[in-house]
Amino acid sequence: MVRFGVVGTNWITERLLEAASQVKGFELTAVYSRTADKANAFSDKYNAEHRFTDLEEMAASNAIDAVYIATPNTYHADQTEIFLKNGKHVLCEKPLAANAAEVRRLIDTARNHDVLLMEAMKSTLVPTFKMVQAHLHKIGPVRKYVAGYCQYSSRYDKYKEGIVLNAFKPELANGALMDLGVYCLYPLVTLFGAPNQVQAQAMMLESGVDGQGSVLLGYDGMEAIVTYSKISNSHVPSEIMGEHGSIIIDKIGSPEHAEIRYNDGTVEPLTVEQTYPAMYYEVEEFVNLLQQGKTESEMNTYERSYTTMQVMDQIRKQIGLVFPND
Repeated sequence: MVRFGVVGTNWITERLLEAASQVKGFELTAVYSRTADKANAFSDKYNAEHRFTDLEEMAASNAIDAVYIATPNTYHADQTEIFLKNGKHVLCEKPLAANAAEVRRLIDTARNHDVLLMEAMKSTLVPTFKMVQAHLHKIGPVRKYVAGYCQYSSRYDKYKEGIVLNAFKPELANGALMDLGVYCLYPLVTLFGAPNQVQAQAMMLESGVDGQGSVLLGYDGMEAIVTYSKISNSHVPSEIMGEHGSIIIDKIGSPEHAEIRYNDGTVEPLTVEQTYPAMYYEVEEFVNLLQQGKTESEMNTYERSYTTMQVMDQIRKQIGLVFPND
């Protein structure tokens, strides 16, 4: 069994634990929260034996082998580093850090301490995305990648009332790019590597974060168009266009259905029935790696996390999005 601790007691941690409860080899043994009341309440709900309000104490504890971190983005790097330096394996919620320099620091720390570090990017680990990756060659030379993740945030209503919640605070390294744009960029880097050119524009909110944005990314022989928003919805699928056909993906942030539409009109389904919640697959990957004695995922690699964050740094520079971590 891999004994896990969780850092952060929010809805995303709850969703992860619901999925992880179905993963063989996962055991929740510890919970961290800034307040004892929250740590105790969350531990009682999920039957975790150990409760912590001090991160250093938790990281040094023998009660855990690994930790899942789901705190605001600005804290990811420092908190992850504490656990890595204590020999604990870390599954950190996306984005792995607030900028590329922080990601590089974490990769170096993980390697120096011979522990597993993985970005909890669920979309590249679900079965249907793996099918897309395996069948990409069938559409011939790829010419265009179009991906969008536009989801109106319930917190935006509060924002318009003058109440700025965490999702729209630059001091927490948040905003549309970090929250949703990353879901479009990470699969792009996974499939095609680093772009040669990046051109970005965004609508900035008065709080200092981006409400929405668009990015044009240039590659040799192809281009990518990425759109993301927290202030409007979109219901358009994502698409990878090749000279022989196109791959249609229902939701780039959590692919469930995909198909190839060839130029001759034939359609080849790529959908794999997803029998578990989307977050199951990232936990399964992480636990399997630990059981095999590996310190890096072959899918959510260090290099893909680093390259994606380098692209996001370029985008932020162009749109004027600055975080305290910079």
